[in-house]
Amino acid sequence: MVDHATTTGGLSCLVTGATGYIGGRLVPELLDAGHRVRCMARSPERLRDHPWAGRAEVVRGDVTDADSVAAALRGIDVAYYLVHALGTGPGFEERDRSAARIFAARARAAGVRRIVYLGGLTPAGVPPRELSPHLRSRAEVGEILLGSGVPTTVLRAAVIIGSGSASFEMLRYLTERLPVMVTPSWVGTRIQPIAVRDVLRYLVGSATMPADVSRAFDIGGPDVVTYEQMMRRYAVVAGLPHRLILRVPMLTPRLSSHWIGLVTPVPRALARPLAESLRHEVVCDEHDIARHVPDPPGTPIGFDLALTLALRRVREADVSTRWSSASLPGAPSDPLPTDPDWAGGSLYTDCREREVDASPQALWRVVEGIGGENGWYSFPLAWAVRGWLDRLVGGAGIRRGRRDAARLRVGDSLDFWRVEEIEPGRLLRLRAEMRLPGLAWLELYVEEDGRGQGAAGGHPGARFRQRALFHPRGLLGHVYWWSVSPFHAVVFGGMARNIARAAASLPALPATPVPPVASEGTGGAEVPHDSRPPS
Repeated sequence: MVDHATTTGGLSCLVTGATGYIGGRLVPELLDAGHRVRCMARSPERLRDHPWAGRAEVVRGDVTDADSVAAALRGIDVAYYLVHALGTGPGFEERDRSAARIFAARARAAGVRRIVYLGGLTPAGVPPRELSPHLRSRAEVGEILLGSGVPTTVLRAAVIIGSGSASFEMLRYLTERLPVMVTPSWVGTRIQPIAVRDVLRYLVGSATMPADVSRAFDIGGPDVVTYEQMMRRYAVVAGLPHRLILRVPMLTPRLSSHWIGLVTPVPRALARPLAESLRHEVVCDEHDIARHVPDPPGTPIGFDLALTLALRRVREADVSTRWSSASLPGAPSDPLPTDPDWAGGSLYTDCREREVDASPQALWRVVEGIGGENGWYSFPLAWAVRGWLDRLVGGAGIRRGRRDAARLRVGDSLDFWRVEEIEPGRLLRLRAEMRLPGLAWLELYVEEDGRGQGAAGGHPGARFRQRALFHPRGLLGHVYWWSVSPFHAVVFGGMARNIARAAASLPALPATPVPPVASEGTGGAEVPHDSRPPS
């Protein structure tokens, strides 16, 4: 095999899970370390708008598809396995097992030098049958990869603290929203959290481990704390008043996940495995990783500093990836039918159009800023109720918010939507990830309206077009559409009206040309199938 590191000064690295929380942060770290990076993603277009997209190769693939895995691993030195089926419902352990076996076999056949896997820290002395399904599956995947015949590094971490991580968001919202907390007994369990910066440092460093090293390493920060202490220390770092915490032993992980789902943006499907993982003590037994990836001064980062760094990123709206970066399990993946006479079946639409007394640039600022703290510009109670109903049936609800308060990119989660397409200044297309008996999209278009002048500064006026589409699944889908259609005038009509009003109230910006939008009759835009240190 050709020594890529010697001939080019860097390693060829494959990153699976690049659309996820860790993968999306690892790619730029590897690039900055001088390595070449190939990302494998089921939907490559979701990586298009990342700041590092032009520096990495992106290929389409799925870890459950042996042929696409083999193609992605061709010519690769180090393969990062950062995918798992957490929260996908019954059978996720078998899906994890099957995918790991495919990846292990294809990595060996491709002559890959090293596999690097980020797994979960398991409690010492606890039999696998007593572990949570989540931890048990993560441990099994590590064992499968270690048995691949390829030198493998398995990094085992407990709670990862970083802006946008599910563990951090859970801790943050529980502490900020509940000055008095009735908590389950697991808040007294000892945990060894780790800062996401250290996780990334270990991942990058693992690429150059000697060939004779093939084993699991425990990784953690310098602090061993209980979850209760984590909440109290978060309150101090965030400048919150003292929190009163009362333990109630009868709160099971299942009940805890409902409680977490009500209070935080983390959906029940993700909250339950996180809560179940905290039943047992998860503390590092060793720090052997330092032999191969030495700790620079000031590392590993302490818990309080990790919180400070994460909160700073949140407050500066500089969160590069979030736990919701990965696709919601069960979310629709069919391409949007762009033809009004779509041959794939029934397609219901609700179209609204308004002339706006503002420049196209001002209108786009409102459109791109929609959702999250800014809301949806119509009938807040209706949106809130729909979000609560979605949470009750296991969906994400409307509280996932936004990664960035002002800017969106393809693949971003936006409350219970996902950004499927964005053409700056012109089009924002959202795909619904709420639980529905069908597939739904919301399109927001901005066009220049040459017939009028904006109110401020003589700018050309704008035209706003809004289109909601729904492809029903079965009879229930048709019933759903007709049952909610009476509310469309209030919800969608009010939305168009209030977006136009909000745009008109913004100060004018210098005018820039807005490209024309294809009419609906032509199908619109083509829709494909489906450096600062991180904290």
